[in-house]
Amino acid sequence: MVLTRGALTVTEHPALALASLALRRGAVAPCPYGVQLPEPGLWAAGQGIAAFWTGPNQWMIEAEGRAEEDFARDLTVHAPGCSVTEQTDGWVCYEIASTKGATPILNLLEKLVNIDVASFGPGRATRTGLEHMSVFVIRRAEDRLAILGMRSSAASLWHAIGTAAGRLEEVLE
Repeated sequence: MVLTRGALTVTEHPALALASLALRRGAVAPCPYGVQLPEPGLWAAGQGIAAFWTGPNQWMIEAEGRAEEDFARDLTVHAPGCSVTEQTDGWVCYEIASTKGATPILNLLEKLVNIDVASFGPGRATRTGLEHMSVFVIRRAEDRLAILGMRSSAASLWHAIGTAAGRLEEVLE
C-alpha cells in the first residue's frame, strides 16, 4: 500500500520483522547484532537492525526484510539472558517520507499525536495515542517517520494517517 499526499508518501512496510526483548533479572544488557539498546525515548539503528525502548529493561527490535523468517529465534542467540517474543504479526508499520524535508513530517505529527515535535528529532521514539489507537512513533530521520500500530487496527490507522496528510495538502495549496 502506498499513498502520496503532497510532499508526503505513506508506505506499508510488511517486510519488517519485530521481536520484543526483555532482560531477565540479573542479566546484562546485550548488544544484539551490534546495536546498543537505547535509553527511554530513543531509537538506535545498525545494519538492517534497529531497537527502541518500550519499558524498563524492555525493547522492540526491528529487522529489515526478515518478516518471513523466525527472527525471534535468531534474536535469542544474539541476546543471551533475555526473554524474546515474536511480535511481527501483531503490528503494522507505516513509513512516512517527505520530499520537502522535516516541515511536512512535523506538521503531520502535530495533526496526529500529542508529542512535543520541537524535541522529537531523529533518533527519538515514543508510545502515544493516535485517535483511539495506541501507537509507537519513531523519527527515523529528518524527513522520515514510522508509525507502528496494532495490526487489528491497521485500516483505521491507515485512514487516520491518510486523512491527516490530505488535510495538510489542502492547507498548503
